[in-house]
Amino acid sequence: MKIIACIKRVPTTDAQAKIDGNATSLDTGSFQYTSSFYDELAVEEAVKTKESLGGEVTVLTLGPSASSKEVRECIAKGADAGVILTDDDWQSRDCRSTAKALAAKIQELGADLVFCGKVATDRDNAAVGPMIATYLGFACVTDVSELQIDGTSGTAKRATEAGVESVSFSLPALITCDKGLNEPRRAGLKGIMAAKKQPLDETTPEAAEHHAQVVSLELPLPRPGGRILGEGAAAVPELINVLRNEAKVL
Repeated sequence: MKIIACIKRVPTTDAQAKIDGNATSLDTGSFQYTSSFYDELAVEEAVKTKESLGGEVTVLTLGPSASSKEVRECIAKGADAGVILTDDDWQSRDCRSTAKALAAKIQELGADLVFCGKVATDRDNAAVGPMIATYLGFACVTDVSELQIDGTSGTAKRATEAGVESVSFSLPALITCDKGLNEPRRAGLKGIMAAKKQPLDETTPEAAEHHAQVVSLELPLPRPGGRILGEGAAAVPELINVLRNEAKVL
């Protein structure tokens, strides 16, 4: 079975957002990077599936050459190969152009099963995975928290506003992974050392037109300072007055 896990290089959650001089992108000079959290679930599920059913796992990402750090971390955890679609301007891509480039490479590599995180922790769009499935013509199940694969088909459970939904599907398929699906493993020393020597496939992604463009960025206004209305029960009438007439939440 050919299994592909798509990952994205994202800023760590403690990164401080600063807008660059042209006000159309972020100043990323001080950023540290890591794999998106939900993509770690995708890699773990891909490796678990390989261990259960056999086959090989390829980790695929679109980003700068420095993404080799994240790709090698995935190989250290059990993936077999890594592919980087090198693009130093990856952060300016819209979801469509990213999905189209990834889908073209997946089609070239061949895949029975593709795993993605349900959402990237930087932009929070949750769009690239379903778009990849659409370009490939694969079945797609999103936000999966429980999964069973038997080799040619599978069943999945996903949480919805109406309750837990059970879905049956045939392969090839793309699954986006949610919390609860698994617990990502830690890389062992042997895996880390082997991953350092693993050759990676770096190639230029397919060109794709951007349909969305950032026109301008601005930081949200700082929150106004709080004020003390009084103490104890005596402050309750004034609190109600402020909530009703100023905040207008009552």
